[in-house]
Amino acid sequence: MDLFQKAYEFTRADEVKAAGFYPYFREIEENEGPVVHIEGKKVVMAGSNNYLGLTAHPKVKEAAINAIKKYGTGCSGSRYLTGTIDLHVELEEKLAKFFNKEAVLLFSTGYQTAQGIIPTIVHRGEYVISDKDNHACIVAGNLMAKGITANVVRYRHTEMDDLERVIKKIPHESPKLIVSDGVFSTGGEIVDLPRLNQIAKKHNARILIDDAHSIGVIGKGGRGTASEFGLDNEIDLIMGTFSKTFASLGGFFAGEAKVIDYIKHHSAALIFSASPTPSSVAATIAALEILIEEPERVDQLVRNAEKIRTELSAAGFNVLEGRTGIVPVIVGDDLLAFQMWRMLYDTGVFVNVFIAPGVPQGRQMMRTSYMATHKDEHLDFIIDAFKKSGKKLGLI
Repeated sequence: MDLFQKAYEFTRADEVKAAGFYPYFREIEENEGPVVHIEGKKVVMAGSNNYLGLTAHPKVKEAAINAIKKYGTGCSGSRYLTGTIDLHVELEEKLAKFFNKEAVLLFSTGYQTAQGIIPTIVHRGEYVISDKDNHACIVAGNLMAKGITANVVRYRHTEMDDLERVIKKIPHESPKLIVSDGVFSTGGEIVDLPRLNQIAKKHNARILIDDAHSIGVIGKGGRGTASEFGLDNEIDLIMGTFSKTFASLGGFFAGEAKVIDYIKHHSAALIFSASPTPSSVAATIAALEILIEEPERVDQLVRNAEKIRTELSAAGFNVLEGRTGIVPVIVGDDLLAFQMWRMLYDTGVFVNVFIAPGVPQGRQMMRTSYMATHKDEHLDFIIDAFKKSGKKLGLI
């Protein structure tokens, strides 16, 4: 059998395209934040992770441009060798102060960050204990750890009783790392961090929280999950990305200086990757400064998402409860999901479609997300578009 046979037989995407419902890889021609230009028309964006709307902020854009003028377009090496510039160190120091941690280390992408941490710190005979719905980057990091004969076990999504059941089976003296999203990217659920922390302390485990969808969304001044629960000094490691609230590209993790230093000198994902570009780091610094100076943006984001959540629930949609920038609307069927996406898109609203097996059967959804820069007219337009399409499809 030919190695490529599986590719030749893959027709699902072509079938959806032929039906006119294909929602993926749409080309954005211009981005104003809440409104984007796709296929020559303006569309209200209700699917971006640009939570504070900073990708279009003049200060952020100017910082990126000025960095290119000073440093060029790339660093031409890894952090370990010739790829460290003073901007990298500046951002690490500012993030450490922001999260009240001893140190921070940057990675070139958010996805890469988990692969840089988990298999570097969890070795043969040690344990990773992971929520079953953790982000794909954590799954990849777990698989890499498993490849070096670390033990990887999972517990049922957000179920702390199941976490305790799983961890009780592991020898108490064995080194363990519990890993969880802070805010889960699909449903917007927030981990029960107080309970998770109690279990970790009881069973001799360290904690790594992925705050990709938490920073700028929950916690004091948008400082994420640990801050949300007053556990800033309790959580060992925090990782995150710059591609959402920070309006850029890259990743980081924060923790004890000795742990950071160990990762810095042992992580293949860091040592063998080109370092974050000057423009992306400068943009992140500018976005962080805006977040610190304008914490009201976090409050506005939460208000915007809550308005959508309340209005769509009142209209009869099956909306998952939450208090983050993510508002999932359950449709429950692949075809219905594609049809609804097309209706919304034709009306002038862009959302994300999550179908099986990306989500369980029956939980296919319009995964919507919001920005602090959405105005009431944008939100009202989204709500009206949902109501019209929902009625046509018999969902409400």
